[in-house]
Amino acid sequence: MDIGSIENHRSREKGSLVYPVNSRRARGLSIGINLFPDRKICSFNCPYCEVFPFPPRAEFEIEKMGADLQLALATAREQNLVIKDICFSGNGEPSLSPHFPEALEKVYHIRNIIVPEAAVVLITNGSGLFKKDIFDLMVNKAQIGLNIWLKVDAGTEDWYKKMNQPQNCEYSLLINRIREFSALTPFIIQTMICKFNGMPPPNDEEEAWLKLITELSAPGKLQQVQIYGKARPGPKDLLSEALDPGYLEKRAGALRSLIPGIPVDVFP
Repeated sequence: MDIGSIENHRSREKGSLVYPVNSRRARGLSIGINLFPDRKICSFNCPYCEVFPFPPRAEFEIEKMGADLQLALATAREQNLVIKDICFSGNGEPSLSPHFPEALEKVYHIRNIIVPEAAVVLITNGSGLFKKDIFDLMVNKAQIGLNIWLKVDAGTEDWYKKMNQPQNCEYSLLINRIREFSALTPFIIQTMICKFNGMPPPNDEEEAWLKLITELSAPGKLQQVQIYGKARPGPKDLLSEALDPGYLEKRAGALRSLIPGIPVDVFP
């Protein structure tokens, strides 16, 4: 596994359970953990999603994941590469996997031994927060260092339905659950901003999003906002398109004026 040669965010041929990523938001090498090697499982069907259809190749096995992770970390060390984080993402929403709690513990155990300086990241759309055990797990782990990148793509229900195309995940209920979570533990907000069907977000959506993020920052737990654009191919590219980086910077500037002291970073 020549980790140094990895350029594509979704180099699945490099590993079905564990895969190296040159991540723009991690600003370097991230080791991805995929809990769904056989199919995509997600409560969202975002038009900008990068997960292409693929044939089933493997079943998730905790011991294989652990062995593959140790190999990936050792290989990176041999190549003198700095590992920024170990990240739960993969082919869907990690918190929906029945293996998530056990896999998280396994990753922490291995990380602590081999690369204690690397962060552990969960990229999540928040739908796992509806389950009390997952809600409590995320709160507890975030308080001892788990980096939770929580998706908030929309400030209105209409844009939410366009950008996230949820499956049995009502907008108002999800936002209320995120409100509860945001009051308890450190977290990061991630927002994808791109065109949908050729059109940018409408003005009322931008205003509602600014208001929502400001509200979620009020308890003082918000650590960062990541505004990112569409930069990689996906199966629905005719439906979603990148916006000019200047548009993202403008949105970031408007938010910075409302939440001074909280970093708002743009990743075009």
